[in-house]
Amino acid sequence: MRRFFGKLYVQVLVGVFAGAALGFFMPNTGSDFKPLGDIFIKLIKMVFAPIIFATVVLGIARMENMKELGRVGVRALVYFEILSTFALALGLVVVNVVGPGRGMNIDPTQLDTKAIASYTAASAKPEGFVDFVLHLVPTSVIDALARNDILQILVFATMFGIALSHIGPRAKPVVDFLDSFTHGVFAIVGMIMRVAPLAAFGAMAFTVGKYGLGSVVSLGKLMGTMYLTCFLFIALVLGAISRLSGFSLWKFLKYIKDELFTVLGTSSSESVVPQLMRKLEHAGVSKPVVGLVVPSGLTFNPDGQCIYYTMAAIFIAQATNTPLTLTDQLVVLGVLMLTSKGSAGVTGSGFITLAATLASMGKIPVAGMVLLLGVDRFMSEARAITNTIGNAVGTIAIGRWVGAVDRQRLAEVLDGKTDPEDLDELYEGDDEAANDVKPVHPVGGVRIAA
Repeated sequence: MRRFFGKLYVQVLVGVFAGAALGFFMPNTGSDFKPLGDIFIKLIKMVFAPIIFATVVLGIARMENMKELGRVGVRALVYFEILSTFALALGLVVVNVVGPGRGMNIDPTQLDTKAIASYTAASAKPEGFVDFVLHLVPTSVIDALARNDILQILVFATMFGIALSHIGPRAKPVVDFLDSFTHGVFAIVGMIMRVAPLAAFGAMAFTVGKYGLGSVVSLGKLMGTMYLTCFLFIALVLGAISRLSGFSLWKFLKYIKDELFTVLGTSSSESVVPQLMRKLEHAGVSKPVVGLVVPSGLTFNPDGQCIYYTMAAIFIAQATNTPLTLTDQLVVLGVLMLTSKGSAGVTGSGFITLAATLASMGKIPVAGMVLLLGVDRFMSEARAITNTIGNAVGTIAIGRWVGAVDRQRLAEVLDGKTDPEDLDELYEGDDEAANDVKPVHPVGGVRIAA
């Protein structure tokens, strides 16, 4: 029993159920535990920017051919666009088939929109393609790191990594420093993960205590449809990609179960990025590929978010009896293909993006977003878990596409043939054993140092 309850995912699961019970039976007390979850998220965000920056720089600096950086990046963007479009389309199909909003007969003019005023105000700021490109360049590096702006950090880290690679041996002191720096930061991650069960307890106690199970029941059909769609996407789409990439999705989900239960408790895919990157490297994926794909996937491959966007938009139309033609729904899909990029991982981004999309169309009432407030927090778990799994599977798939995965190592890890102690070392910042088994991976005939 001690060994069983000593596992992180078991502790997190216990925290989730205990928090849900407290929130249900003592809602006022449960709401007071919100700071536990908030502190955990802040702790992760504290190390998030340094890890992303150092990992991307190291991955690029160790590349022996800069042409491969472009090949990996282009293929990653192609993969992200295809998968996110699949997610948007699947959400659109399921919400039309199930029709969770039909029969609600809501009059949008009677809805109190004060609760969504901050989101609709933010969405009123226009952001076209030019604005998006301008936003990629940080005002200063310190500003980008301080605000945890993933896109801006990626831009500077990519440029810095290319510069280090270009100057050759003179960059070795900086590369060695960043390597030691990442070990130290991952050791901090190991400390933070010890309090993940408490974070899950506090977050779930607040959610149930604040919103209650009544709001879940009243909009349960929408929630159920959302969870069903995410399950179908993971099982069918990601399952097919896993098979094509030569590994079992089920075995892989077992391998990252600690991370998935942490996401379930905290409703944040950001909360497991550092340890997810570590595990992917441990499983034989080249460090440069992990360093490039995982951070960019947060921004450009938010599969769970995409499912939510189309389902929420059509649900509001159904609930308010707003007629939509097939052309109207395809317009929604097209707009979301653009607006969904760059929003994941930002607090409140889902509502802001959805508000901007509805406002740009002018047909679906933005006021209908009030209907989502009661269950949005409960649906965020499905979004976050789908984002995490999609990003992890995508990293291996892209790695296989460019030939940067040690297939034998991946099979051994997923089959449980490696020493479990190696995984513990990943959270302690000591990956010497993992580095010993990672070879230099070929990418399109060019070798990339792992």
